[in-house]
Amino acid sequence: MFEYEIHQARHIDLVRHADTARLAREAVRARRAARRAARHAAAEAESHTLRPRRHRTARVA
Repeated sequence: MFEYEIHQARHIDLVRHADTARLAREAVRARRAARRAARHAAAEAESHTLRPRRHRTARVA
């Protein structure tokens, strides 16, 4: 009976560890998605400015 209790405790510990790891991965994924969305929104805001980023013609050397 003692071995069964050790097995149950180990199983509960492994499940708890897996849940913690899954939550951490989801948090990282959400932060990356938020950064990506913020970068995309900033790029859209910058793309509608009146001045071009580069000169239309190349400079002559």
